[in-house]
Amino acid sequence: MRVLLASASPRRRELMKEIFSGFDVRAFPCDENYIGDSPEDTVSEISLRKLNAASEVFSDYDLIVACDTLVYMDGEYFGKPKDVPDAVKMLKKLSGRTHTVYSGVSVLKEGRLLRKVARSEVKFRDLTNKEISDYVSAHSVLDKAGAYAIQDGVVVEKYEGSYSNIVGLPVELLREMI
Repeated sequence: MRVLLASASPRRRELMKEIFSGFDVRAFPCDENYIGDSPEDTVSEISLRKLNAASEVFSDYDLIVACDTLVYMDGEYFGKPKDVPDAVKMLKKLSGRTHTVYSGVSVLKEGRLLRKVARSEVKFRDLTNKEISDYVSAHSVLDKAGAYAIQDGVVVEKYEGSYSNIVGLPVELLREMI
């Protein structure tokens, strides 16, 4: 089976290895500026856009996977920060609070489109300004929704739901879909 992960994310690449021993990885540019009626609608639509951007290679693969992940709290979306000050602002808002991580997964399997959304709850530790500054300095935050990575083991106090969803690709959901 020829499999393609339509993503530039190194974390998604690593998570895909839990399911497939061999697959291709290629990012396709698409418009990710979309806010739907709900967080579920937003990640579902953006993952579909990513999948559709790969349309030039649809016939080359038996399975194509696209995913979009975002952080949501109190009516506000936290995507990838635009710069370091934006990352600091996000982390300050999330500090000591619980937020939801949504991932939309779109799969094209042998010509059939499947779309689903995973949801996980994440509680941040109370972070001081110095801890936030140190975290931003020591970790790559600009390529992550919410400006953090659960796998860093620094800012998250606890979570409920899929760990891999919080990382960026809900492996359990993807297995179910394929």
